[in-house]
Amino acid sequence: MNESDKMKLPFHVIELLKRKSENDLRLPSDCELLSLDIQSKTGVRIGATTLKRLLGFAQDERQPHTSTLDAIAHYLGFAHWDEVMKIEDQGNSDFNNFSDELRSNSLQKGDCVQVTYLPDRKLVFEYQGNEHYQVVESQNSKLQVGDEVEIQNFILHHPLLVAQVWRNGDSLGQFTAGRVSGLSSIKVMR
Repeated sequence: MNESDKMKLPFHVIELLKRKSENDLRLPSDCELLSLDIQSKTGVRIGATTLKRLLGFAQDERQPHTSTLDAIAHYLGFAHWDEVMKIEDQGNSDFNNFSDELRSNSLQKGDCVQVTYLPDRKLVFEYQGNEHYQVVESQNSKLQVGDEVEIQNFILHHPLLVAQVWRNGDSLGQFTAGRVSGLSSIKVMR
């Protein structure tokens, strides 16, 4: 883990926890349910306060105990925490491969980016500059044609993180597409 977020779990682990628990983990109170679910499935109790720190709801400088990380690994179906971290290592090497990542600052105004994700979603964004896009095509997505969005980058096999969505001038907040399996394809059309 990074020195700056000693207690916060890596993004991919939080996503795995969300899937396993069928809990969005958006509120600190969601940690109570996660604690109960972990205990019921592993027999190990991880307190809600510890989970709040691990999920970034509370700041703390302390490192988590190895037994806590191993309990999370067991809950997720891994033998040990080291196996969970191997996934992160693989993910980081993919992330750094330019063919799998498209940064908004590498585009020119008017470029279009087409993305697909499961089960049968397709979006096409037209780049407006300064990490802003307009949705020009939407198939089976909650984003609509005409929506304006702010996106820093597109990463293959990672969720699409939209920092802000505006519809008819109204802010709708953040949006995440492809939470479970990430983006299936990314294509730039010039």
